[in-house]
Amino acid sequence: MSEFLEGKFLIAMPDMADERFSRTVILVCAHSEEGAMGIVINRAQEIGFADLISQIGLIDDDEAIHLPAEARKMIVRDGGPVDRSRGFVLHSDDYTLSSSLDVSGGLRLTATVDVLRAISDGSGPEKAIMALGYAGWGAGQLEGEIAQNGWLVADAPSELIFDRPLEEIWPGALGLLGIDPVNLSAVAGNA
Repeated sequence: MSEFLEGKFLIAMPDMADERFSRTVILVCAHSEEGAMGIVINRAQEIGFADLISQIGLIDDDEAIHLPAEARKMIVRDGGPVDRSRGFVLHSDDYTLSSSLDVSGGLRLTATVDVLRAISDGSGPEKAIMALGYAGWGAGQLEGEIAQNGWLVADAPSELIFDRPLEEIWPGALGLLGIDPVNLSAVAGNA
């Protein structure tokens, strides 16, 4: 595969062999000849944003009620099976730090506590999702999985990332390709 996939969705096929990725949508945040890294955007962690930032000491338990409404309702995503104790914020490009990674299409990825503080006090990005962990692939591994029909690739509109309920993201991503999940076969072949 000669094209890099930063800013694209990986949409799991129905017969995805790895249960950790069944019916997932991953936003590819970095992709090079050395490998790829992405964030699963449609799976939730059991911990909420307010509880998470309280656990890491950014706020006291009683301060959670004073968080901005967007922060209080933020769902912490299960970003993938790699380094599950590490947090990432995928956000709109109206907020940036020197450590932010430009993903593409007006998206940035930040992995510092500073962005959590900004979200907590209402000075953060307009749109954001928080994830613990990430999905990672070594050199050539993702390309092999795509060739084996494990993933479909699609553009990644920000409204599907930030504005849809989790259960609507996988069918919504398939819809970007004109595919109704009901009609998608779990058996695929190569021509």
